[in-house]
Amino acid sequence: MRESLNDEQSPATPESLPGWLTWLFAISLVYALLVGVGVVGAGFKWISGGADGAQAIFEFAGNPIAGVILGTLATALVQSSSTVTSVIVGLVAGGVPVSLAVPMIMGANMGTTITNTIVSLGNLRESGAFNKSFQAATVHDFFNLYSILIFLPIEIMFQPLEKMGGVAAGWLVGGEGASMKSANFVGAATKPVSAAIVDAFRALPDSVGATLAIVAGISLIMFSVIYLGRILRGALTGRARELLERAVGRRAETGVLSGTVVTVLVQSSSTTTSLIVPLAGAGVLTTRQVFPFTMGANIGTCITALLAATSISGANEVFALQIALVHLIYNVIGVLVFLYTPWIRDLPIRTAVWLANRAGQNRGWAFGYIFSVFFMLPGGVFGGEFMFQSREPLVIEAGESERMLECEAEIEACEMAIE
Repeated sequence: MRESLNDEQSPATPESLPGWLTWLFAISLVYALLVGVGVVGAGFKWISGGADGAQAIFEFAGNPIAGVILGTLATALVQSSSTVTSVIVGLVAGGVPVSLAVPMIMGANMGTTITNTIVSLGNLRESGAFNKSFQAATVHDFFNLYSILIFLPIEIMFQPLEKMGGVAAGWLVGGEGASMKSANFVGAATKPVSAAIVDAFRALPDSVGATLAIVAGISLIMFSVIYLGRILRGALTGRARELLERAVGRRAETGVLSGTVVTVLVQSSSTTTSLIVPLAGAGVLTTRQVFPFTMGANIGTCITALLAATSISGANEVFALQIALVHLIYNVIGVLVFLYTPWIRDLPIRTAVWLANRAGQNRGWAFGYIFSVFFMLPGGVFGGEFMFQSREPLVIEAGESERMLECEAEIEACEMAIE
């Protein structure tokens, strides 16, 4: 009798809630996760100077290797591939050669993956869930890293991406501009809350306020991921799990298409890939199923920048459109290569599994990986360029040109939120 009474009085856990309340709680946690991602992004933009900071970094990109690494650093600091891409488009519109901007675009692809890797840290206390979520996060990193290793040498020697982008831009130049601003429902729903949290720290000195905002965002992410994983393990069963696997995990091509469509709808590759990480941590999806979905997110993240580039006019409008098309072509070709080349297909998965196993044994591997790949190595290159190489006059002139500023204003007016 006493045991029965104790059972009745025991507090309800997320897993024991009624079905409708479980899904309501899950949706609330997803919203909190997205707000946390937004707060982290806003904090990084605050401390790094946003678009101005990215532009300052690119002033030292005097060669393709530096362009890739500084593109990674700029995007990791700004936490928004859309901001970095718009800066690159503006630089090209202002006179920077497309050949120099292509490696920057490749680096921006790599830098934007830091967000979902941070999200995976929410499962640090649960070894099994952390291993799965860290695999799912870093498989996207290694896809972009291997793409750079494969395509950058080819681009340096033969310029196929630059040439294909130029041909396609010639077909499309002069078209009407377009915007996805009104379709960005996720950004419209989460941005006010994210902005309110960040604004709470505005009275503090910039470095302190931005750091506290980042810590608050990461804390919100970790809280959301921990409880979201617990809920999803119980909620995604039967019909719900079957529908998810049909949309994402049944075939690689379906996963790519789903990742592309979802990213176009939410206008944020960081959002798309961050949402898939808790599903992997909960054991609902495997790393092999997540991989095509994240590749599709790379394609989806190009759409708004491409549409915004069509609104640019002036002497260099064809080059601005060209670099936006290069971004799209690069991602599409990369997905095709990794989907249909047997000896390459499993490289990102195997590397992600290896790194996750090391991080599972020693969490220092996870933090060391994040800081070395996204900050220490790119920051070292940036410091070396700053100390030992004079600024490229062409980049300086382009960065200060009136046309580039006009271009940035036009793209910013679209309020792109692809990350």
